[in-house]
Amino acid sequence: MAFLLIGLSEHRPSPLGRGSPQRWFVLLLALLAWHAGAGERLVYPRHSEGRNPEPYVVELLQLALARSGGDYRLEPSPQPMPQSRAQLRLEQDDPSLQVMWAQTRDDLEDALLPVRIPIYRGLIGWRLPLVSTAHKELLAPVRSLDDLRRFRFGQRQDWADTAILRANGLEVKTSQNYESLFRMLDAGRFEVFPREVVVVDGELEDASRAGLHLAIDEHVVLHYPAAFYFFVSRQRPELADAIRRGLEKAIDDGSFERLFERHFKTLLGKLALQNRRIIELENPYLPKKTPFQRKELWYRP
Repeated sequence: MAFLLIGLSEHRPSPLGRGSPQRWFVLLLALLAWHAGAGERLVYPRHSEGRNPEPYVVELLQLALARSGGDYRLEPSPQPMPQSRAQLRLEQDDPSLQVMWAQTRDDLEDALLPVRIPIYRGLIGWRLPLVSTAHKELLAPVRSLDDLRRFRFGQRQDWADTAILRANGLEVKTSQNYESLFRMLDAGRFEVFPREVVVVDGELEDASRAGLHLAIDEHVVLHYPAAFYFFVSRQRPELADAIRRGLEKAIDDGSFERLFERHFKTLLGKLALQNRRIIELENPYLPKKTPFQRKELWYRP
């Protein structure tokens, strides 16, 4: 727009006349500058201060929007926003938020419009326990779900995992604040903090920098069927369609899988899920429309 203002503020006649190449060049630059910033602004919830714990999701959303054929600008919310508040804003079609991502469940799909393509290819249902370094061998004897019921688990109050763990007979301590859960584990308020395999490595680095003494358990991995989706307001079906269309194109041209591999291939090799004891949990809250029939959408170690 600065180019447009400069071009239109000059009242002296051009030495080459009103149709001079210089004048049209300035107007062309102005048009290009306007078009570059004219995309629809889409705000997503920033979940915590500092480093984005889910850069893959933001990149995938950018990829989907680019493949959709639409014109969008993606921005984080100015302040961190818990999932419950983000959901409420989308339910109200609040202009301050247009899209979020979350682990799906029946009540969430009733309240918002889901894009039923699993963001993490189901990898979100594989959970590695964080434990205190003082109790690194805590889960070494665990062979079954019954064995896990001796311990207290930590989760955030509005996460879908909280209800899933409780439905499997596990004791869960909760907090409203994401960062405080790591401090609570370090302080012994609970013994086990199951985290998604896609974020646990980065979270452990952050916890170490904060002076906390935590470790990833080396013995077990928890698993239950789960999917993370993008969600939008029920008043924005065209946005849900655009994201879905973009994701399907990214699946077809291979860019979805390449992005997934770039972010997680090395990490999954390091974590070696296949060498751990798998403790299967039930997920009674998984919607019936979850697309398990599309095998290309799901990851299996």
